Amino acid sequence: MGQNISPDDVRLRWRGTVSKEITNEGLIPWRIPYSQKDLFAWELVERAAMPAGVCIDFVSNTPYFEIFCAPVAERSPIDVFCNGVLHSTIETANLDFLRLENFAPSNNTLQIWLPQHGEFRIKGLVIDDKSILAKSEDLKNRKWIAYGSSITQCRHADSPSQTWPALVARKNNLDLTCMGYGGQCHLDPMIARTIRDLPADIISLCLGINIYGASSLNQRTFQPGILGFIQILREKHVNTPVIVMSPIYSPGREETLNEVDMTLQIMRSEIENSVDILKGLGDVNIHYVDGLDIFDKQYEYLLPDNLHPNNEGYSIMASNISESLAPHLCFE
Repeated sequence: MGQNISPDDVRLRWRGTVSKEITNEGLIPWRIPYSQKDLFAWELVERAAMPAGVCIDFVSNTPYFEIFCAPVAERSPIDVFCNGVLHSTIETANLDFLRLENFAPSNNTLQIWLPQHGEFRIKGLVIDDKSILAKSEDLKNRKWIAYGSSITQCRHADSPSQTWPALVARKNNLDLTCMGYGGQCHLDPMIARTIRDLPADIISLCLGINIYGASSLNQRTFQPGILGFIQILREKHVNTPVIVMSPIYSPGREETLNEVDMTLQIMRSEIENSVDILKGLGDVNIHYVDGLDIFDKQYEYLLPDNLHPNNEGYSIMASNISESLAPHLCFE
């Protein structure tokens, strides 16, 4: 019959969550404080219930395990790693039961990367009757918060471990909290407060594309929004390196004015100027990264919808962002 494991079992290590909602119907990992969700825009709440960057780790000698979850029509796969090596990628759309098997009969560290798109309410796990379950090692990796849009949530990556934040985190041994919210990166003060209140060794902010698309801020409000957002998170992260990245290349948006007379070129200038202002006021741990240094016009063919990179495009972003972050990952 197998051993039934509750999703809030203390032997399961949840990574990348901001909070967890536990009810009789299961556990939802949230990327905002769910008890305060009424303080956030409802569109953002919907995205925050999607577990981009969230992993479950445990140690077991079970030859198989099963996951019971609520079915969702549109949902990304899960990736399962065994001792740091990809074991399998499993589709999850419309499914309420997933089975993973063919694990070696030894104490393996198993890691489940949950879907980057689509809510995932986990009702429980089952492992073999005679197998042990133990907590995985606390690697004490440096904590990285990555804030951004759908290009940070990466719905269009083939699977959750192939998003650019996941690739960067795995390459650099970072403990990722992905705060990429599709369509909802609008410098919300409540997100600034959330980042402020989370532990972090490095923070990255990928700003601009949603604000351009929704015309939600203009040349009067965009730069003050950036400055205020960063000042809020600086209330507790006084010396934490903050990397501020402008939009990657997007055809049709570079020089085209939106409804409030902004272009991506204007936005890059405004973002860089914001960083310069903060540096001029004594913030020595804030750094600007030009999005065109991460993904420029030469990669236009990797933008199927002229906005979101495909899987290969996210891999290129990950490589270039790793290089940009590298000087700021040298902590004592």
